Amino acid sequence: MPVLGPDGVAIAGFVILFALMLLRVPIGMAMGLVGVAGFGYLTAAGPALKIVGHTTMRTVTDWNFAVVPLFLLMGAFATTSGMSRELFRAANSFLGHLRGGLGIATIAACGGFAAICGSSVATAATFSKVAYPEMKRFGYPDSFSTGVIAAGGTLGIMIPPSTVLAVYGLITEQDIAKLFIAGIVPGILAVSMYMLTITIISYVRPDFLPAGPRASWSERFAALKHIWATLLLFAFVLGGLYGLPFLPKFTATEAAGMGAAGAFIIGVARGRLSRADILRSLLEATRTTAAVFTILIGAMLFGYFLTITQTPQKVTAFLTGLGVGPYGVLFLILLMYLVLGCLMDALAMIILTVPIIFPVIQSLGFDPIWFGVIIVMTVELGLIHPPVGMNIFVIKSVIERVSISTIFYGVLPFIITDIIRLLIIVAFPALATWLPSHM
Repeated sequence: MPVLGPDGVAIAGFVILFALMLLRVPIGMAMGLVGVAGFGYLTAAGPALKIVGHTTMRTVTDWNFAVVPLFLLMGAFATTSGMSRELFRAANSFLGHLRGGLGIATIAACGGFAAICGSSVATAATFSKVAYPEMKRFGYPDSFSTGVIAAGGTLGIMIPPSTVLAVYGLITEQDIAKLFIAGIVPGILAVSMYMLTITIISYVRPDFLPAGPRASWSERFAALKHIWATLLLFAFVLGGLYGLPFLPKFTATEAAGMGAAGAFIIGVARGRLSRADILRSLLEATRTTAAVFTILIGAMLFGYFLTITQTPQKVTAFLTGLGVGPYGVLFLILLMYLVLGCLMDALAMIILTVPIIFPVIQSLGFDPIWFGVIIVMTVELGLIHPPVGMNIFVIKSVIERVSISTIFYGVLPFIITDIIRLLIIVAFPALATWLPSHM
């Protein structure tokens, strides 16, 4: 008979989990170890070991989970074939002559690239190589340049297709297509508000940001000709996902597969994917998929532990019994996510917490699609806010000469912008729910 009851085991499990994370044990491994050990402690070793094999096999063979590696592969082919550089050149030709125009062009290009990539880390790493050298060449301060890239990188998990939104949909059994379309308006709002932030900075401090040379209209049209591949891929994937005229109707998994195939065919047809490039893209997508699936399997094993200790039900009862009202509870949840953003990766946050928090949201009557957008926006903020922001460290690894403190200083205005945007979406849920309601 266990010495500790379910409540004591649940508390001990979370303490051990965070201790393992502080010891730098990979989050998927930590969740799996705690989940199996806790489940075995409350039942028996035999059933606990059986769920390891069952859960692993079910996850890697589930058709629905194929959406994750396929979208990652699409992003890898798009990155390797140089679509990000073409988007930046096109945006720069139209906006680069403005004061702070290279920053605005970077945000525009990040938004476009996010539509075919779906990864914030990949977006930040890519534009550290594409946009930073140009901004450095024209005399932009390092703090501003890296801050813009860090903020622009967060668009990768909001603008569809989004790997994080897809995982949220799989965990909560929500329609992934509706989640994707729900992210469009908030994504456009994010791009617009980032651009407005740069405009305000250039107005308040006119000597801080330089202006580049004005491109001729012939140069602008020439730059536009090169982004047809990105537009075609985006229209093909999302058009099929939402059943637009002249396109077959895709499920989310089929859309991911068609997107990966489309990015591959376009890259090869344009001579942008050599055999070595294809191999590199496949390896990159495989490594990232292995990391994601390790977290998924670990989270599912941890989920069995949560179920047997009835943690989700108890958390729901506790939060709804606080007497602070639905939006008070929502505020506490969002605050929790901001704190967790200092400790762990965005995807790990979603996978670990959503099985516990989602029943609370359902009991409070909030729209699950809207909540998915809200959570992703909060996770975005966690990617760039101090003291630990994943995008900050990715940029630092690419641009070694710039200090972490410089990047954090540059990203502060965009953190304020993100908080304002989050409040707007909370106050006006229709911005996220109107498009899905018309599907």
